Amino acid sequence: MFTVADETLVRRAQKGDQAALSELITRYERKTYNLAYRLMGNHADASDAAQEALVRVYTRLPNFRGDSAFSTWLFRVVTNTCLDELRRRGRLRHQSLDNPLPAEEGALPRQTTDESDGPIERAERREVQAAVQRAINRLPDEYRAVVVMRDLQDLTYHEIAAVLGTSLGTIKSRLHRARQALRLIIRATEAAKLDLKRVAG
Repeated sequence: MFTVADETLVRRAQKGDQAALSELITRYERKTYNLAYRLMGNHADASDAAQEALVRVYTRLPNFRGDSAFSTWLFRVVTNTCLDELRRRGRLRHQSLDNPLPAEEGALPRQTTDESDGPIERAERREVQAAVQRAINRLPDEYRAVVVMRDLQDLTYHEIAAVLGTSLGTIKSRLHRARQALRLIIRATEAAKLDLKRVAG
């Protein structure tokens, strides 16, 4: 638990207290990077996006009114920074969330009703994590954002709604569809691997 509340540090930082600002940045630096990494999909882009987001936080902090928690506002800045970059690259395609999800084997419907780990276990865990990240990268960006914030960053539905500036119902619906799409992507990937093994065997 932090000894000084975010709100106190924000007020101090807004008055020019550089130590308070540094404490805020340090406190959320890892979460900022992790969120950017999950949204951007690779370390280089995540590092650039996280740095850009922190610059935006620094320049916009004097205008932060405290209508939401500082962390919620910060996550909104990070998410918007990442989505801005994805839009700039033309990767954010505006499409209906009811349209089928493109996949290698055809269109998929978006909606369907230890501490003692050794090197092998660690390698397997890294492989699973990388596979999950690749699957997340294949999600449309609006789906990716809710999955990352809920399932990887552990934000509440209310926090996600505040970050994305949308309704609670929209978040719940989008998350349900995103999880279904993610399962389909992972299943399709596993099926493709089995097919390759059969051909190679």
